Amino acid sequence: MKRKINFSTAIKEAMFESMKLDQKVIVYGLGVGTSGNIYGTTKGLKEKFGSKRVFDAPAAESALTAMGTGMALSGARPLLIHQRFDFMIYSLDQIVNWISLWSYKSAGKSQIPITIRTVVGKGWGQGPQHAKSLHSWFSNLPGVSVVYPSSPYEAKGLLLGSIFSNFPTIFFESRSLHASVENVPIKPYFLDPTKSFIRKKGKDLTIVGFGPSIVDALRVSDEIEKRKKITCEIVDLRTINPIDEKTIINSLKKTKNLCVIEHGWPNSSVSSDIISIVTKKVKLKNKPLQVCWPQSHVPTSSDLEDKFYFKISEIIQKIEKNFK
Repeated sequence: MKRKINFSTAIKEAMFESMKLDQKVIVYGLGVGTSGNIYGTTKGLKEKFGSKRVFDAPAAESALTAMGTGMALSGARPLLIHQRFDFMIYSLDQIVNWISLWSYKSAGKSQIPITIRTVVGKGWGQGPQHAKSLHSWFSNLPGVSVVYPSSPYEAKGLLLGSIFSNFPTIFFESRSLHASVENVPIKPYFLDPTKSFIRKKGKDLTIVGFGPSIVDALRVSDEIEKRKKITCEIVDLRTINPIDEKTIINSLKKTKNLCVIEHGWPNSSVSSDIISIVTKKVKLKNKPLQVCWPQSHVPTSSDLEDKFYFKISEIIQKIEKNFK
């Protein structure tokens, strides 16, 4: 049975179901179990499962990550939450020098099944401090899975799949998606985060995206098909580390045209990596299109911020120009 819920509720349900299924799942972080409840996503968890399994934590991101590493090695399945990605940067030493290396250094005999939720993206006036999205940093790092869901259905299934994988996972959530609504099953279900999928079929243009860019891709597809009779195939990556190259390549063998949309900077990005992969393996009809933020920090002024983020009309113009 399905019913419509928003992205935040889907995340909450995934955590609730995981804690019901396994007593080893522990949820913690700054603001967990307090009035804000991480945008409402942890509301009611502490009351249901107790303060030993759901608890607020001090502002010590590196120490919290090290604690989660220890819990994971002791048999728990910790879920650490950062409601502001910017402060997660303090835990880079733990993620890069310990968590990502652990399985490799133990020849696969020991795993760290920690999941790290972090909220990123467009911040509506929060400026450069809280609107950045450094997901591409972690897509470059071996040893961690980097998941970036695009909708409530994806969020619930991918978070459940991440929590119960034996692989360390960084789970990115875009603020802009928290209010989005979709039909989501009541019962728990598990999506494979290593497999992208075709969200919409088409024959003329492959649009690749992840997270909030899938919303853009769907809107672009609807509009461009009305205006230019160009049918779009949309590939939802789900995971940006690893990237499911096979699904992208198979789509492009059919369409021969590529547009990659990414809510992030263009240099050394996921989109530039995909374009590099594709151009080595498929002969395209037209040059591949990359749609990203400007290579600049996000302005705080609302007028400048509005000009900073790309618009659907701008993506359509690029596609139409490419097809002339």
